[in-house]
Amino acid sequence: MARIALVTYDPGEEPGADRDLPVLRKALETAGAFAEIVHWDDPGADWAGYDLALIRSTWDYSLRVAEFVAWAERCAELTRLMNPAPVVRWNTDKRYLGDLADAGVPVVPTRYLAPGDPVELPGEHEFVVKPTAGAGARYAARYTQGERETALRQLARMHAEGLTAMVQPYVTAVDTRGERALQFFGGRLLHASRKGAVLEPGTPYDGDKTPHPRLEVWEPSAAELAVAEKALAAVPGGAEQVLYARVDLVDGDDGPRVMELELVEPNLFLWLHPASLPAVVNRIIEAADD
Repeated sequence: MARIALVTYDPGEEPGADRDLPVLRKALETAGAFAEIVHWDDPGADWAGYDLALIRSTWDYSLRVAEFVAWAERCAELTRLMNPAPVVRWNTDKRYLGDLADAGVPVVPTRYLAPGDPVELPGEHEFVVKPTAGAGARYAARYTQGERETALRQLARMHAEGLTAMVQPYVTAVDTRGERALQFFGGRLLHASRKGAVLEPGTPYDGDKTPHPRLEVWEPSAAELAVAEKALAAVPGGAEQVLYARVDLVDGDDGPRVMELELVEPNLFLWLHPASLPAVVNRIIEAADD
């Protein structure tokens, strides 16, 4: 019997936000595996007692990136970790977009502003400011040219907290055509979804956002699939080491571009795609048995 840890965050007194987690656990147990939901920062967790530690919804990691990466490396010494620790280290810092661009992957143009760097903001178009380590659109905001002072205050606050900022042009096609999420599992396309714009005009950078508004099933185009596969091929060490991935795409002037490549804790949206559950379960058990 494969022993699998489904790794998540500790929600405290609040209910957990991962609606797929109990469904996935039940499906794994129905398939003959032992599956247990475990908090990544549980000091009593016996990681060596599992055949596979599957990172699922560690959605507080961006608040403690160094601690989380150190945990991933320790866990990987005791059991099989998916995705692997080197992938986790690389993907927890969104400066990986520069690596993808260097590999020829079309990405949303991005500049990085670390604490102490000279601050320059775009002068001709709407832009987005967000941290290189973030989840759920935390500390992300969209600005017009008339809101530069607010953007500067956001940058000052982020830099005071030691965060490196990303500055990107706002891709206006998101307002009309949305953002597409192509989900891969076991090296194959699992399903795809489309969501509306997360950053509505005027939403405070430190306010709560809805991470996946108006989510719906999507059939990816050949161009979207080609860009997503090119992004996966550029993962350091090779895409074959990656069990799961989500490639978030938006429409640039010249076709699809990568907004993010999620290799740590992407939401699988199994509640929207229930037919994908058997394939996910089979590939998880295969990974545990390897």
